[in-house]
Amino acid sequence: MTSTLTAVPWSGPVDLPLGGELDVQAACGLMEVHGRRFGRPTALGLDYASIVAAELDAIGALALDVARLRGVPVRTVSTSVAQAALLAVSQYLAAATADEPGPVSAGVGGPPFVSGDGVAFEIEALDAEVWRRFWAALEADPGAVARAWRPFQQRFATATCPLPAELTGLTARLPIVLLERVAVATGTTLVRVAHRAVDDLPPYLVRPLGAESGPVGDGAPHHAGVLPLSGLVVLESCRRVQGPLAGHLLWQLGASVVRVEPPGGDPLRGVPPMSGDVSARFHALNRGKRVVEADLGTVAGRRELLELASGADVFLHNWGPGKAEAWALRAVDLARVRQGIVYAHASGWGDELWSDSLGPRSPLGTDFVVQAHAGVPPSLMTIVDVFGGVVCARGVVDGLVRRLRSGVGQSVASSLLSAASRLNARATRRCTAPLSVPVCTDLAALGRDSRFSRAVVRDGCVVPVSAWEFG
Repeated sequence: MTSTLTAVPWSGPVDLPLGGELDVQAACGLMEVHGRRFGRPTALGLDYASIVAAELDAIGALALDVARLRGVPVRTVSTSVAQAALLAVSQYLAAATADEPGPVSAGVGGPPFVSGDGVAFEIEALDAEVWRRFWAALEADPGAVARAWRPFQQRFATATCPLPAELTGLTARLPIVLLERVAVATGTTLVRVAHRAVDDLPPYLVRPLGAESGPVGDGAPHHAGVLPLSGLVVLESCRRVQGPLAGHLLWQLGASVVRVEPPGGDPLRGVPPMSGDVSARFHALNRGKRVVEADLGTVAGRRELLELASGADVFLHNWGPGKAEAWALRAVDLARVRQGIVYAHASGWGDELWSDSLGPRSPLGTDFVVQAHAGVPPSLMTIVDVFGGVVCARGVVDGLVRRLRSGVGQSVASSLLSAASRLNARATRRCTAPLSVPVCTDLAALGRDSRFSRAVVRDGCVVPVSAWEFG
């Protein structure tokens, strides 16, 4: 059987009789992760695995175009809804099968908050001092504020966020206008939950960049067992999930990915749980990449990045607003050292969007805040971050196709907001047929299950093999 959203099969390499979206969500851990905030496995409010699979299917088709245009002997591609689901839970699966226990939030629950006048909203603070200032301005109990910081900070990893009743009860007594005023004064991001879903944005934009130039890469790869992007080099300067996941998918398509990290390495490398000497969650998104350290805050570091870019076919970053301009590392800057480069920016809100709809100061563009603003059916699983990475990867491969056809470099722009819009646009009513497979309640057990042996591999921790199979 195939998905209603895409022609790909449900099970793929997973040896289970998956007959629909809910079967996939149940068997592959999506219900387990999404349901943590409720204390029981729970289906997501949209056909998430099928939507991700549709994008992976489109990427595979574009990758075949790249292979054909480069003379690479790859003729077929396949994916499945189960592979899409395993990609979506890959960080949680890696954490559950790491060498040490991961962070655990005892209890259920989590935002959005609700104001005294009934407005649902999300707040975001990536710094403990900003968190403290916000609640201190509301005269919250300092002990409750301190207890809440860790589960709030770790909700990205745990998919649950039990907060003290003192805090949720406090916001429930105050008007939204006051809460918004305090957020602005304390540097806290506060976004209201949208009543109308954003569903009219393109998933990504691709524009020509510069004049015609020579071929992408050096033609066809020089070794056997090739993949569509084999022989191409991707230079990546990204943090967190969206950008690294896009780079990870390009690596799965065969590209050599060179990851630029700050001196001493990305701090997320050391976030528990650990698999060997690296964070399991970090490993799930960054295995197979070569690492170069450079301080982009210095002239020497930026010069080093430009030197690396001179040999790259793709440059991918997810820097904050204004950073590329301040560092003189815009698309036009990299095109000067590498004509024909595909320059991709994976942002939170889209460079041109926040000033019109969210005020003059760009709010933090993190998963849950974007979910709220876009009106995505809420989850404390990082569904927008993951889908944002998938959408970005599709934009890059599309850019490579256009580059190969036109001989002109390309600039690719995607965002979490555009990804959320696409989720909303493709949302469908979920099937209510009874489940035909058991519900996964333990990702560690999934990692040991022989029925998943062709879909996952133990590489320090358990991670999905690939989102595609090529022939």
